[in-house]
Amino acid sequence: MGLQLTNAGLKNREAWEAKQVKLPVYDREAMISRTKEAPVWIHFGAGNIFRGFIAGLQQRLLNAGEAEKGIIAAETFDDEIIDRIYKPFDSLTLMVSLKPDGGTDREVIASLADGWKASPRFAEDWEKLEKAFACPALQMASFTITEKGYALRDMHGELMPVVKQDLEEGPGSARHAMSIVTALMLKRFEAGAHPMALVSMDNCSHNGEKLRGSVMEIAEGWTKKGFAPEAFLAWIGDETKVSFPWSMIDKITPRPADSITRQLTEEGFENMEPVQTAKHTYIAPFVNAEIPQYLVVEDRFPNGRPALEKAGVYMTDRETVNKTERMKVTTCLNPLHTALAVSGCLLGYTLIADEMKDPDLKRLVERIGYTEGLPVVTDPGILSPKAFLQEVLEQRLPNPFMPDTPQRIACDTSQKVPIRFGETIKARLADGTADILEGIPVAIAAWLRYLLAVDDQGAPMQVSPDPMAESLQEALKDIHFGEPESMGAHLRPILANTVIFGTDLTKTPLAAKIEKNFKTMLTAGGVREALKAL
Repeated sequence: MGLQLTNAGLKNREAWEAKQVKLPVYDREAMISRTKEAPVWIHFGAGNIFRGFIAGLQQRLLNAGEAEKGIIAAETFDDEIIDRIYKPFDSLTLMVSLKPDGGTDREVIASLADGWKASPRFAEDWEKLEKAFACPALQMASFTITEKGYALRDMHGELMPVVKQDLEEGPGSARHAMSIVTALMLKRFEAGAHPMALVSMDNCSHNGEKLRGSVMEIAEGWTKKGFAPEAFLAWIGDETKVSFPWSMIDKITPRPADSITRQLTEEGFENMEPVQTAKHTYIAPFVNAEIPQYLVVEDRFPNGRPALEKAGVYMTDRETVNKTERMKVTTCLNPLHTALAVSGCLLGYTLIADEMKDPDLKRLVERIGYTEGLPVVTDPGILSPKAFLQEVLEQRLPNPFMPDTPQRIACDTSQKVPIRFGETIKARLADGTADILEGIPVAIAAWLRYLLAVDDQGAPMQVSPDPMAESLQEALKDIHFGEPESMGAHLRPILANTVIFGTDLTKTPLAAKIEKNFKTMLTAGGVREALKAL
């Protein structure tokens, strides 16, 4: 009989340890009992980054005797995750850390006391959530629901239909994630207005501000409609009672790799196959991820908090969180990812790690990171930007066992460009050194060239989803591969768009560089030629 990832299966500790799997050393039954009786931490977003990173933090505290309670996972988007990944495996996760030498570290993460469906449609789970939010012991609710999870409005600034419905019908039938959280906070208010923290741990700029803005908008709407009293609005808006700490999170946690599924199955781990839900979530009983991880959190918790600093979390002030986030997103990681993504798609790559073996692509991201970004980086003080960048370029991106694809990272590039490249551009324009920028113009040219949906040899190529793809492709429709002169002035309106780039590039020396590179890329092999010219 194989190894089963269940409470019963873990009783055979020797068999698990024989496979070099680290097991929890605390009494899990007692932890679950204490957690359900008076929870301290609920987390919204039951997916991989939570199971593979955040839940592991509480596991460290439990193992060290620094905590007695675990986390309750709540899922607002895809209830199939609870039915197919949580319940059959007793809310356990097999964490597989991918080492650059091809080895793995394995650990059973057992810090999740339970997984609940966070919607009034599931009466039993909803009742548990309401009871948990009414509990004075609850210190925090954290979130990994992706940036889209906080959005109440569409790209035209209009309220989404589901949000309009929630505002009309009130807390009892909340559907949107932000309405669900606000409804639960109303229950907490009614049960004694106990303080707590709502902590976004999503990978987006000013995440606490986004969460607070959306919760306040729902609360204001319900107050106007008479679903909630004015005192509720005053309470949830008072950050000495309900805080919304900012955070910066960093750990690459790709979808479950087929190679890991095969490896685990061959070694006797049972039922490790990933599932794909109706909402296209691809998830498995295991999580595979890189080893480096960073979490920086603003230390504002009006009802106390777990000793997260003892699990490796940087607990600090808002300004330091913001600087750390800017360091990562504008210089040391995200710009390199985007440059690799669009260039890699054009050159036919399907793995980021393989791109780092390509001398031309390696030189591109080293130039963008070390030469163009690092001299104007925001230094947070708690982490060395140079050491962080070095780890990204020498260990993280080249890790051949990280199944991360340029096609995934190329999603929504239009939304990323103003921060990932725009901030360095603005800093260089401000100090008069924009002339040094060569790698960033190549990367921007490659993105615009990528939107033509043909690769470096002119073969048709699928473009990843992007909310601006249709309008941008319409603007580029008269430019044809193999006809460099067809570029004309068609790039100019895009390069002048301050929403996309954060500044009007046509008023800078960068526009001419981008156009020159783009024109080169319109011929077969032109992307490679532009990269070599660096």
